[in-house]
Amino acid sequence: MNIQYFKDYEAMSLQAAQTVYASIQARPNLLLCAATGNSPTGLYRQLQQYHIKRAEDFKSLRVIKLDEWGGLYAEHPATCEYYLQKHIVQPLGIDNGRYFGFDANTQHPEEECKRVQAALAAQSPIDICILGMGVNAHLGLNEPAEHLVAHCHIATLAPSTLDHTMVAGLETKPSYGLTLGIQDILSAKHIILLVSGPGKQKATQELLSGKITNDYPATHLWAHQHVDCMIVG
Repeated sequence: MNIQYFKDYEAMSLQAAQTVYASIQARPNLLLCAATGNSPTGLYRQLQQYHIKRAEDFKSLRVIKLDEWGGLYAEHPATCEYYLQKHIVQPLGIDNGRYFGFDANTQHPEEECKRVQAALAAQSPIDICILGMGVNAHLGLNEPAEHLVAHCHIATLAPSTLDHTMVAGLETKPSYGLTLGIQDILSAKHIILLVSGPGKQKATQELLSGKITNDYPATHLWAHQHVDCMIVG
């Protein structure tokens, strides 16, 4: 794991964007797995600036959604779908044929997991997986558990996850999560983990210990050969 520290959020976001954009230039049809939340927003804003200057570099880029809240409609501002449409899909001109991921409107979550797993198999491997880290060190919606699930699955959401800024203020909270599994994440060629925001000191400490434990899912990234861990602070 290549651990890098940054003085502020903007510096981290700029470095992450430079890394991603260089990879897109080298492999135009790159498959990007996109997380949502506060941590990657700056990175996506920087990619928008690259797109403004050289839109042609993004015409073959493929994007797969990392996870989704269950029980919210797709147009709800709290969904991952709404976030990705706002920050990646529309600004970078990603058409429907190059965008894959969980349908927030699904009435059949088990079948949706099978559909996304099949889409991932058809499009794989993931070239770059963008990750944030939850306060409990979850990756996507792979929550701490005795056994982590390898592939796309329905996730039971931890109380701390339901306090995430995306959904904390909702009167009706998500009833479950849909997420790529831990093995799907670790199968990516390159992982960029962005660590920023309050309340993550304990999770960061456990991550940096180098000890792999299901109690802190992000520690499984130590089993990967190419991880850039970018930390503010």
